[in-house]
Amino acid sequence: MDILKNLEEIKKLAHQDIEAIKTTEEFEKVRVKYLGRKSELSLALRSIKDLPIEERREVGFKAQKLKRALEELFLRKLSELNVKGQMSMVSLDITKPGKKIELGHLHPLTKISQEIKNIFISLNFSVVDGPQVEIERYNFDALNIPANHSARDMWDTFWLQSSQKVSSSQLSAASSRLLLRTHTSPVQIRYMESHQPPFQIIAPGTVYRYEATDATHSFQFQQLEGLMVGKNISFANFKYVISVFLEKFFKRKIEFILRPNYYPFVEPGVDVYIKWKNRWLEVAGAGMVHPKVFEAAHYNPREWQGFAFGFGLDRLAMIKYNIPDVRLFYSGDLRFIKQF
Repeated sequence: MDILKNLEEIKKLAHQDIEAIKTTEEFEKVRVKYLGRKSELSLALRSIKDLPIEERREVGFKAQKLKRALEELFLRKLSELNVKGQMSMVSLDITKPGKKIELGHLHPLTKISQEIKNIFISLNFSVVDGPQVEIERYNFDALNIPANHSARDMWDTFWLQSSQKVSSSQLSAASSRLLLRTHTSPVQIRYMESHQPPFQIIAPGTVYRYEATDATHSFQFQQLEGLMVGKNISFANFKYVISVFLEKFFKRKIEFILRPNYYPFVEPGVDVYIKWKNRWLEVAGAGMVHPKVFEAAHYNPREWQGFAFGFGLDRLAMIKYNIPDVRLFYSGDLRFIKQF
């Protein structure tokens, strides 16, 4: 029974060679060696016909059984090699710590805006919004800045060309020319037209002015304006609100002063200066709402009074984060954004 002994030898050697396979190239060579047309097993199967009839059944059964066993071993080895190949392609090391997924960063102006909103909401102010493309009435006329008034030179305006018409019912007797809003004060007028006092609101948003860009100026910047209207509102209320805001925003007691200044929509008007690193820095304009602004909103100025103020969010962010150039906010540089 030399053939049976030969089959046992083939089985033993095949197990050893299959176990030693490391690559797909080695796999193919070993497979051909044991299952190819010229392999010892194939030759043994072809020689069965020459055996005596009483030996054919036993030898044939064991040869076929060995062939099926080797085929199964080769399939298992191939699957193992494929898994290892995929793991090596992605350089997976299961012993290394997992890679932390990098999250996005809020823009510093977004963070500043949200922080300021939360402070004023805690003071019972409501947050309102309005369009960035405005009409002349809301940006100028209703704010006591009529056409040909010299105060309009304070706002370097982007005027827009458009065939859009605004109905007379929306305008009173003012112009309907379109522009990019130069401040967020128009939101206050729109709000007063549709709401009755008392109320206190803030209006944050983007504004535009035709200015040369440098380290402290941009043609586009963020602003936040506030308005409080009631029957007994005074400058004392404004000083309290501004002092609480500055203390919460800078997280410490802030020394500030009010210096007189002219703004067409308030009377009297002031600038707010804070003491920062032994220097006085202007951070806001404010004042008591001018009676003509109330009249434009159809309020009785003898019955209602209030104060308004406006902050530049870019300026506050530059002070708080010690940023020397306003252009960094709009550069799109992720190295800058990721610091916040």
